[in-house]
Amino acid sequence: MAPEVSPRRARAVLVALSLAAFAFITTELLPVGLLTHIAPDLDRSRAQVGLLVSGYAVVVVLASVPLARLTQLIPRRQLLGVTMLLFAAGNATAALAPTYTVLAGSRVVTALAQALFWSIATATVTGPFPVAVRGRVVALFAAGATLAPVLGVPLGTWLGQQAGWRAAFAVLAGVGLVMAAAVFVLLPSYPPAAGGAARGTAPDGRRFALLLIATAFGIGGFMTLQTYVTPFLLDVSGFADAALAPLLFVSGAAGVIGTLAAARTLDSQPIASLLTPLSIGAASLFGLYALGALRPGVVALLAGFGLAYAAFGSAVQSRMLQLAPGSTDIASAGVSTAFNAGIAGGSLLGGALLPTSGARPLALVGGLLTLVALALLAVDARRGRAVEPAPTATRPPFSVRMSRTPSSARPE
Repeated sequence: MAPEVSPRRARAVLVALSLAAFAFITTELLPVGLLTHIAPDLDRSRAQVGLLVSGYAVVVVLASVPLARLTQLIPRRQLLGVTMLLFAAGNATAALAPTYTVLAGSRVVTALAQALFWSIATATVTGPFPVAVRGRVVALFAAGATLAPVLGVPLGTWLGQQAGWRAAFAVLAGVGLVMAAAVFVLLPSYPPAAGGAARGTAPDGRRFALLLIATAFGIGGFMTLQTYVTPFLLDVSGFADAALAPLLFVSGAAGVIGTLAAARTLDSQPIASLLTPLSIGAASLFGLYALGALRPGVVALLAGFGLAYAAFGSAVQSRMLQLAPGSTDIASAGVSTAFNAGIAGGSLLGGALLPTSGARPLALVGGLLTLVALALLAVDARRGRAVEPAPTATRPPFSVRMSRTPSSARPE
């Protein structure tokens, strides 16, 4: 049985792991911002430096489920602490890398740490909280990942421009050490199966498998355009280079709003929390295809796109905690795999279409893929074989003592 965790300690764990998520996503995307600095320093092409991001995603796809299975008996405090130490070691190696090969190797280490982190963090961070507010906790946890492209990557890019690209990775290594210390201090040690969120609250293997398929399609649709949104804004909308940073900030800031908005509905309306962002995302993508040359409209649609992407990600994680047919760690690894498969697939599809069709059709194709995800989940919602978690009229405040109920106290 897991030990009782005080509300203050549970909130501290939530903050610490949200910051860890922020650091992981910043690390994953940072080579994009520092591409023009890394490439000449290591005597490599920009395309080769770009592989540091796509290759990272491939490692996460391949490693998530196997690592989750291999480590499912290790107490979460030790496992997460070691994961953050690996994150720190990978970034420290990147900061000192004398060659591209060493840098690529350091990225593999960090990607393996990220694969493991996303497999276990969601269940770990939500376990101490009552079931009625776990969706809200998922959204707050996801806020760290959502803020990374808005704050983490720009700050890392700025630091790399001012002090050299190695300095940015060195700072992230230091953040990893701080997060490792926080995990060892704040997390209690108990068998993973005893965690409060170790099993789904409404397990259903069929619906969970459909959720993974819809996730891959939905994320793939978003990323078909997102990966190449810069040429879309330049070539289709006619914005100047100087407008790109503010436009991307608008999209990222809308994503933060979407994550926080999702926190209000994930517990009481889990199905609507999935369908609404997909609807907004599909409408925004089709709108960008139809109205891509109208700049004011593009700004609004870009915000809708960013809001939908972030809100959908939170909704999928929350729904996983309900439908997981077995261990939520294994289920979370499956979600991570589906996410990264969508990221890689959408990026590859967009890259294949861009040279021959230009940037505008990417919004149409992305919209169609997102619409497929929406249709799959809408049909599944109508069938409704599984019993949905009962909506809660009110949310217990986080200050309430988180005592274990019989259903959440038993080893799960």
